[in-house]
Amino acid sequence: MSPFRILSLVALLWLAFTVPSRADAPTAPKVVASVKPVHSLAAALMQGVGQPKLLVDGTASPHSFSLKPSDATALSQADIVFWMGPTLEPFLVKPLASLARGAHIVTLIEAPGLRPLALRSAGAWADGDSHQDGSHQEGHAHLVPAVVGGAADNQIDGHAWLDPGNAKAMARAMADALIQHDPADAVRYRDNLAALLRSLDALDAEIGAILAPVSAKPFVVFHDAFHYLEARYRLDGVGAITLNPEVRPGAARLSQLRARIQASGATCVFAEPQFETALIGTLVDGTQAKRGVLDPEGALLPAGPDLYATLMRANAHALANCLNG
Repeated sequence: MSPFRILSLVALLWLAFTVPSRADAPTAPKVVASVKPVHSLAAALMQGVGQPKLLVDGTASPHSFSLKPSDATALSQADIVFWMGPTLEPFLVKPLASLARGAHIVTLIEAPGLRPLALRSAGAWADGDSHQDGSHQEGHAHLVPAVVGGAADNQIDGHAWLDPGNAKAMARAMADALIQHDPADAVRYRDNLAALLRSLDALDAEIGAILAPVSAKPFVVFHDAFHYLEARYRLDGVGAITLNPEVRPGAARLSQLRARIQASGATCVFAEPQFETALIGTLVDGTQAKRGVLDPEGALLPAGPDLYATLMRANAHALANCLNG
């Protein structure tokens, strides 16, 4: 055998023992995220590593979502599942118990440092209730702290990402889970987390500046999805048309809200893009209130790492534009 062939064989043997095979090479963790804001934070953390799978896409609502076969397959193969909790995503309770048995399930409403708020009843809310921090401010909505754990989880508002402080707590918990599962990419996750936390701080300051001039102006929302936004920026939400956006409110509740709009001088009544808006006309006709649109989950926005900031800015500008007019 020629010296050249011997050297070639030696080189091939060296490669065989030192270069990992495709099967042994590290792969990105298989991550499933429940709703768009959660998916957006996960996508930001996973940039340069992989992409998470989104369950509730498009204009679908987590309150009434049904898993497709492809969703069930993704859950059964998942390494990590990020969801808020049973109040927001009731459709996931049984599948997480049966399909995602091998996955690390991260319930983000329980993230360390997150400040949960309790669900409020629909209809009008009382004036002069306490804020999250215990302060008292006449004319602002009932901002109710909540305790996470056990049966109490069913009384917690799941839209916690609408407070950027909570989004930071969620991002830290998500990064911890990714690093635990994929330590080979720990540096990338930590770098992405640091960049995300800086961007969330800047976003928080930006939104605070947009909303400060309208914080004392009362408004009504379609369903009680903006509790955290009100709490963070001291906004004056005075009621919600419905607790469950899939259930049409009765005549008594609408009458109560109409009286509340007139008595409080509510400036705006906000619809949501994926739900019927005919009720808004019923409420605002004959009052001083205008119509606006708020979107708690990014129904009309493309999913991805930029969705969260885009969503928060859009809601801030929608509030400011309607309440300032």
